[in-house]
Amino acid sequence: MTTRAQEPYEESAGRPQGRATHDVTNQPPPLAPYDAFDDAALREGLRREGAGWAEEELRRLGRRAGSVAAQEWGDLANRHEPVLRTHDRYGNRVDEIEYHPSWHRLMRVAVGEGLAGAPWADDRPGAHVARTAGGLVWGHTEAGHGCPTSMTYAAVPALRAQPDLAKVYEPLLTSREYEPGLRTPTEKRGLLAGMGMTEKQGGSDVRSNTTAATATAEPGVYTLRGHKWFTSAPMCDVFLVLAQAPGGLSCFLVPRVLPDGSRNTFRIQRLKDKLGNRSNASSEPEFDGTVAWLVGPEGQGVKTIIEMVNCTRLDCVMSSATLMRKTLVEAGHHVRHRSAFGARLVDQPLMRNVLADLALESEAATTLTLRLAGAADRAARGDAGETAFRRIATAVGKYWVTKRGPAFTAEALECLGGNGYVEESGMPRHYREAPLLSIWEGSGNVNALDVLRALGRSPSAAHALFGELALARGADARLDAAVTRLESGLAEASERGARRLVELMALTLQASLLVRHAPAAVADAFCASRLGGDWGHAFGTLPAGADLDGVLARALPGEG
Repeated sequence: MTTRAQEPYEESAGRPQGRATHDVTNQPPPLAPYDAFDDAALREGLRREGAGWAEEELRRLGRRAGSVAAQEWGDLANRHEPVLRTHDRYGNRVDEIEYHPSWHRLMRVAVGEGLAGAPWADDRPGAHVARTAGGLVWGHTEAGHGCPTSMTYAAVPALRAQPDLAKVYEPLLTSREYEPGLRTPTEKRGLLAGMGMTEKQGGSDVRSNTTAATATAEPGVYTLRGHKWFTSAPMCDVFLVLAQAPGGLSCFLVPRVLPDGSRNTFRIQRLKDKLGNRSNASSEPEFDGTVAWLVGPEGQGVKTIIEMVNCTRLDCVMSSATLMRKTLVEAGHHVRHRSAFGARLVDQPLMRNVLADLALESEAATTLTLRLAGAADRAARGDAGETAFRRIATAVGKYWVTKRGPAFTAEALECLGGNGYVEESGMPRHYREAPLLSIWEGSGNVNALDVLRALGRSPSAAHALFGELALARGADARLDAAVTRLESGLAEASERGARRLVELMALTLQASLLVRHAPAAVADAFCASRLGGDWGHAFGTLPAGADLDGVLARALPGEG
């Protein structure tokens, strides 16, 4: 005779007998390894913008980005955040940042693959496009280490305003050698550059900066005194800094280590406790007798550094597009392997609408990013028309694509439900990252107003934009109507309505690119929803006639 406790356990009807409570079912397998270059819009844009020669290298990088090891590096670099060491054990001021080894692994690959300053030393047409595409791929690992590579890339054209300094530093900033640690810059095989623009009393209003520059007896050499408010990647070797010289706001080169090997005064007061981007240290440095070299004429600091801003704004667009693609891939993987109410999530009509809507946004962002990179590449080679287009279109893209990032990432996270809300999924890290790109290098208002300034100061900018839109004239009636509305809006442009105007610019520009280059399913759904008004206020509200299958087959290969 057996007791009740000894009797075989019987499950209720429909549940298998004896299943252990810890058995895992209806959960997706790990995504990694995967190929981050497996993106039709990215591959096609790469070829179209003149960098098809880089495809094999990027295919290799895509496999590496999606590898188990690289994905783990991204996770570890964010879990083990950088630490500030202001003094050594003897009390000497050192102002150094300690990073987890995974950060250095990520940086070594990024610099080695030419994602920092290398394109400026590459004469091949499309070199800047190849770098941007590399960022779209390698950014699948994590976003924080993209900050120093972006600033290094952007520093080169600004530094060229002072040829004697560029002669010394440019070969090292364009190097593919990652050599961390503070040492005499000219004794290293490669350098990283940062920037110090904002101050607590001004933020984006850099003309109100109070950091003072005092000339020394040596021509072109000054000393700085002041406090910067948001200087990221303080472990960089050199910084481009704005300060008030006798002739007005000016740009200066500030090395962390001086030519004689001594430490320059660069007192890091604290690291910022940020919402996201936590693998990347952001700091408040204090200058007090800090030695600096003038870059460009006195009083021309904003003009000198604006080229750096244009480059980093492109990288903000690129990083937002990367984040969209990464979270779309994560969401697509989850819904392929998860079932509810008797069917896979990916086969359920409403989920397909959500995914297709996200896929449209992602493709539009990627396509615009590569078009902007193409303009940057051709502008660097002296193309006046592309220079004018780049001037306005980069600000338009920076405003819109980075604004779409947070809503996009939240929707992609929701595709995973509660599984996406836990840190182990990686989705919370992506969600925290998304708002940064809209803030860095000018908030939405700053960029919208910059578009108005470009229109007012440079008639060629509007001409270049409408010339681009004209390439799609007659291909879609909804696009033609939107361009007409845009023309009317320009005549009534005002600061109060700047956001509405720039939003319409961005949507017409994205639509024109998709109409010309994307499959009909993508272009038609984008124009119907974004321009034709057949859309709701949230993702997943595409019209009944949208070809969801066509959109998803392109965005998520093999999803069927």
